[in-house]
Amino acid sequence: MDRLGVRNPRGLAAFAVVAGGMVTMAGAGVSGAGGVFVGAGAVGVGGDLALQRCAPGLMGRLGRLHVGETLRFELRCVLLLLLLGRIHVTGPVGLASAMALVLCLLGGQALHAAICTLIRRRRRLAVAARHIDLRRLGISDRPPRRLTEWPGLRMLAYEVSALAGLGATLVTGDARWVVAGLTLAAGGCLVTVLALLPYLVRSLRLPGPARVLAEVNAWLGRHRPETVLYFSGPRESAYQVGMWLETLAALRAPALVILRERHLLEELAPTALPVLCVPEATHLRRLDLGSVRVALYPANVGENIHLLRVPTMQHVFLGDGDTTAGVDPYSKVYDQVWVAGRAGRQRYAEAAVGVEDADVVEVGRPQLDGVRVREDDDRAPAAIPTVLLTAGDESLVRRLLENEPPVRVLYRPPPAARGRRSAHRRTRAAISAANERRAGREADEPEEARALRAEAARCRTELTRRIAALQARLRRAHADEAMLTRDSAAPDPAPPEEARELGEQWHRAHWAASPPWSHQIIEADTANAPALHSCFDQADLLIGDPSGVVSDFIATLKPYALVDTAGLGAQEFRRRHTVARAAYLLGPEDAGVDDLLRLLFDPAGDTLRAARHELRAYLLGPGTPPSVQRFDEAVATLAAKGEALNRLRELQPIREGAPDEHQPAAPCSRAPSAPPPAK
Repeated sequence: MDRLGVRNPRGLAAFAVVAGGMVTMAGAGVSGAGGVFVGAGAVGVGGDLALQRCAPGLMGRLGRLHVGETLRFELRCVLLLLLLGRIHVTGPVGLASAMALVLCLLGGQALHAAICTLIRRRRRLAVAARHIDLRRLGISDRPPRRLTEWPGLRMLAYEVSALAGLGATLVTGDARWVVAGLTLAAGGCLVTVLALLPYLVRSLRLPGPARVLAEVNAWLGRHRPETVLYFSGPRESAYQVGMWLETLAALRAPALVILRERHLLEELAPTALPVLCVPEATHLRRLDLGSVRVALYPANVGENIHLLRVPTMQHVFLGDGDTTAGVDPYSKVYDQVWVAGRAGRQRYAEAAVGVEDADVVEVGRPQLDGVRVREDDDRAPAAIPTVLLTAGDESLVRRLLENEPPVRVLYRPPPAARGRRSAHRRTRAAISAANERRAGREADEPEEARALRAEAARCRTELTRRIAALQARLRRAHADEAMLTRDSAAPDPAPPEEARELGEQWHRAHWAASPPWSHQIIEADTANAPALHSCFDQADLLIGDPSGVVSDFIATLKPYALVDTAGLGAQEFRRRHTVARAAYLLGPEDAGVDDLLRLLFDPAGDTLRAARHELRAYLLGPGTPPSVQRFDEAVATLAAKGEALNRLRELQPIREGAPDEHQPAAPCSRAPSAPPPAK
């Protein structure tokens, strides 16, 4: 069952009920036990309903194994006919009528599935868009969800109707009841098919790729975006494009986001930027992107080649200053590589992958401009300091929970810790037990403080409800991709701004509602969990491992420690990891924890303060001007360079055959001979 992805006992139980009901119905159909058949059928329907609700993952896998809900429905219909043939209660005419009705029901269900598939495919336009006016395409509404979705529930309703008729026939001996039940089921199926026909006709009238691309090009001609953020990748990598949306929206020049996979559009954070999703490379080549001067690539993936071929743009890889991601020979296909600070520049120089130093531009980390920085004169220790823990084992967690004087732990388990399920459960239990031991502190607090926390908790609940309502409004579950493309015509900054404001209010309410001594477990992939940068603002100290989280935390200038689990020693560990240059090191078996925690109560003992300032400038660049401003200036400078190169190209003579050997080659962006590998 693990191979089927079943992990919860309710899903296993529902699957067992469905399988057992099917076997019992088969046996009852062969033996002619009508009462047993009806009972087993009712139990099977209940099990199938529970399976759909409790184990949707198993349902999907059963479908891929060709034993999904449709096949189970068809088998039960066949078993019903087998039973009717064995019990001889219907007579020849009744049996023939039942067979005809079952065939109509099965045929209608197959026709319904075919129509739904055809509508879905026809409504998938060549491109999907947000905040781009494509209303002239005349995109119609999708069919109501009650007609196209939940096929399993509809089939179960048909089965209930047939079983009810069969039960009445067995009780009364009148075959008309089972025929009536089958007639009701077949009639219901026919009604849904007829209701879908108008939507099928409208979907067949939807514009094809040529007309859609022409309308997109008309919009591009009117708005003339100068900067493009281009991204391709799996669903779980959507955060890589999402982290640049606010930076792109802050640019002075008009910008456009181009995505290559439809699932990325579903995961995209709220934004007022125009967004195009172009899955097919042939459609991408037909877009009029002549106004674009700068193309930004957050990831070094093979699909980048489809835009890298355009010579009128300047192509930029947004590299990382403290990891080896993207530092490979394929980086030289871009006109420039932008990094956060000198660390990124040095990494490319040391890698010797063919990227010229003149093509590396330091732009800072715009995403960290809003992180609260602790100044040297803002160092009064908190009564109960906060430790943000993003790495470490059970023993380290317990050591922090038992420390005297006490500290508060914000435990953000790394993915590796969540993979060790038993250890993760024990850590969670230890944190919960520590909170229970501290619960008595609340009785010693002033009544006013408790009242303020209670009010903040109520406010957080209300904000959670409002955020969920906003997300539902933005997702519009009743709308499909074509309708969302049609209805998001004009860029509306209100929803993204509202989402940002609600998020800020929620975080303020969350921390105000949390007792200053209460530990927290912060699951990164859990809804309503505090954002990482919000945890930075709360933390007085971070303990982690060399990662992007620690690199970002350096922007706060607060002390941090790294765990040397391999026992490399301070010198070798700092040689391997740039972020370790200003870090306190913890050795195996939590060596050094006591000395580290003393810093929280005696800031004068912080001997790495100056080193953190130096490392912050090395990794992230200078604090002023803000990174957003530096990024905008870099875009403007490169766009001007691209415009100058394009004008020079236009002035060069165009000749048939080989180029004039006395004329310089036309400048153009470098393009790879082969697509770069996915990272």
